[in-house]
Amino acid sequence: MASSSSSSSSSLRVSALLLVMSIVSGSAMVVSAGNFYQDMDITWGNGRGQILDNGGLLTLSLDNFSGSGFQSKNQYLFGKLDMQLKLIPGNSAGTVTTYYLSSQGSTHDEIDMEFLGNLSGDPYILHTNVFSQGKGNREQQFYLWFDPTADFHTYSILWNPQNIIFSVDGIPIRQFKNEESNGVPYPQYQAMRVYASLWDAEDWATRGGLVKTDWTKAPFTASYKNFSANACVWSNGASSCGSSTSGSNSNSWLSEQLDDATQGQMKWVQNNYMIYNYCTDTKRFPQGLPQECSMS
Repeated sequence: MASSSSSSSSSLRVSALLLVMSIVSGSAMVVSAGNFYQDMDITWGNGRGQILDNGGLLTLSLDNFSGSGFQSKNQYLFGKLDMQLKLIPGNSAGTVTTYYLSSQGSTHDEIDMEFLGNLSGDPYILHTNVFSQGKGNREQQFYLWFDPTADFHTYSILWNPQNIIFSVDGIPIRQFKNEESNGVPYPQYQAMRVYASLWDAEDWATRGGLVKTDWTKAPFTASYKNFSANACVWSNGASSCGSSTSGSNSNSWLSEQLDDATQGQMKWVQNNYMIYNYCTDTKRFPQGLPQECSMS
């Protein structure tokens, strides 16, 4: 089993390198979708996850027995993945609503957006993280500049060979650059699925676990709609981005990075709404901050 796993990992790494070369040369395939019946499988929750409105809406619920979750039918190796969410209204303390990308295994890659519940009237916390080769510890947390329970808002993960950009309603809030040439692992060799879940994390989610879930408010429900993926689909050991296409602006996400204007937007968010940044937590990293924290 060990040699088979090693061979598979090596094959994926080589294929991913070939994919990056094809991206640089300009060939890519765009995949877009928008119907949950076609795009997603509800994977757990025993009926607490539901697809409604002819595939246009997906709801996840949490009660004192279980939460629920779903995952994408496709795996992706790079993409721009958008989802609209409306979070749990009222007292959602102890709950976590998620939207993220992940591969599998002990050395998995992962790109996280997690929404930590709150007491009624307090702001939600958007918790972000990036894992590469099984290592995370790259958390940044933000308050939002609107009520995420009143309406749907768009949460986006752009993942390409140059960088990962987290955005909210088109406004970038975080960038993680590919600094692998400088010794910083970057998620680019493992295909990932989209995942989402709603679950109980009262031991840590709200004020470090001081505020527990109020089960008299259950069931808690979060709603998802308008998923879209401009992405490289990974299937049977090959990527759709290895195929040439009649290109247009549809492939621009493959080389997208922040320009001066979007860097200014991100700086505004970070100056006004960031509440935690691992790159400034010297108590957590007494032997020195992670290497990427010193890079522009």
